Amino acid sequence: MSATLVTGASGFTGSNLCRRLVQQGQTVVAFVRGTTRTGDLQAMGVQCRVVDLTSASDVARQFAGIGEVYHLAAAYRTEHADLSEFRRVNVDATRNLLEAAKRSGVRRFVHCSTVGVQGQIDDPPATEEYRTEPGDHYQETKLEGELLAREYGAGGLPVTVVRPVGIYGPGDRRFLKLFRGIDRGQFVMIGSGKTLYHMTYIDDLIDGIVLAARKAEGKGEVFTIGGPRYTTLWELVDLIADVLGKAHQRRRVPLAPVLAAAVVCERVCRVIGVNPPIYPRRVEFFSKDRAFDISRARTVLGYSPRVDLPQGLAATAAWYRQRGWL
Repeated sequence: MSATLVTGASGFTGSNLCRRLVQQGQTVVAFVRGTTRTGDLQAMGVQCRVVDLTSASDVARQFAGIGEVYHLAAAYRTEHADLSEFRRVNVDATRNLLEAAKRSGVRRFVHCSTVGVQGQIDDPPATEEYRTEPGDHYQETKLEGELLAREYGAGGLPVTVVRPVGIYGPGDRRFLKLFRGIDRGQFVMIGSGKTLYHMTYIDDLIDGIVLAARKAEGKGEVFTIGGPRYTTLWELVDLIADVLGKAHQRRRVPLAPVLAAAVVCERVCRVIGVNPPIYPRRVEFFSKDRAFDISRARTVLGYSPRVDLPQGLAATAAWYRQRGWL
């Protein structure tokens, strides 16, 4: 029986995907870097192969026996990495995997992109057909990788592209700072708080990714995989306060001076070679609408997100508390 390949398997989404696939009885192979800690993956039963994804020959040599691919690996938001570093992972490595998959005749190649390729959503909610407008090296190269995957799909490779939205849940620390600020009564909204934001619980995301590989109708399509609803930032903050048992907070500061300070901070930190404590993209969380229409995934894939925000936020808060972070 052929194996299922997962790249980015040590990450939050990748590890949860591996767990689901193993539970379904699949033989799972992970292409990992030599520095990756693989203990948890191996304990699940995942076969880990050290592979340099940016080397076409290395990918081809290790690709034997692969019948299905979930490509989740990405260079993700390294603040001072130049465009070439992002392109090596998000574009060149994607091309190497697509080419190996084409030669091997895989059943399905699921490419994980991001809704970030669409940038600011001026007329929310956005469908998959909404224009693309990447705003940084990460988003630019993720779009290049997505377009490359779709090109191979047009050429006959059974490719499906998924664009996850605002991933959260137990096991991820992306929103810890937000939870902690609300828990300690220290949260301050930047801007109006009316900006729209869309979140996706990890279990729902894995449902959508697996459906993208299983449904014949998904071949050649792009799907936004999101939670059942989006909210304003104030609504999200209030929901988090509710699950934490805290009072609703209404302190806020204007957006413009914070954004200006973030621009200056990023430039100075780039010169001295350190990661900035605040930078424009972080501030954009408070200023750019991120709301999406998941109708295509519902209709074509049969995707149906099961975890609403209060339930998912409560589970995430409980996980943070178990680790003493709240």
